[in-house]
Amino acid sequence: MQKLHFSIVINAPKEKVWNTMLDDATYREWTSVFNPQGSYYEGNWKSGSKMLFIGPDENGKLGGMVSRIKENRPHEYLSIEHIGILQDGKKDTTSDAAKKWIPAFESYTFRETEGKTEVLIDVDIIDEYVKLFQGMWPKALLKLKHLAEVY
Repeated sequence: MQKLHFSIVINAPKEKVWNTMLDDATYREWTSVFNPQGSYYEGNWKSGSKMLFIGPDENGKLGGMVSRIKENRPHEYLSIEHIGILQDGKKDTTSDAAKKWIPAFESYTFRETEGKTEVLIDVDIIDEYVKLFQGMWPKALLKLKHLAEVY
């Protein structure tokens, strides 16, 4: 597993960037880069909460991540711990495929200076997906930037 780092500066206050990133409708928009068929979550963003990050594949089968919100300091820091995978709509935390991702973390830091927000992302990715995510994350962050600056 490798830790990837990404960042972007968005011309909006950190509260707006935070809300754009996590609100259901805009979450679905900026994360569509990762899954063109759609991406959404079930759960809430409170520390300790369980979350499912879900998206259908090209055949309509649901996949994604089984996760827990490790830490949530609103408008400052969010850490997600991935504790399993979702395959064909079923939670899997024990198979070899799931264990490849355990533990994997995804962390977001929000730093505001003079009305602009720098978003820093640290994400653990298994080796076979590193190149894919290196291409997707910058596109997703540009989409997030557009949403936060325009709406």
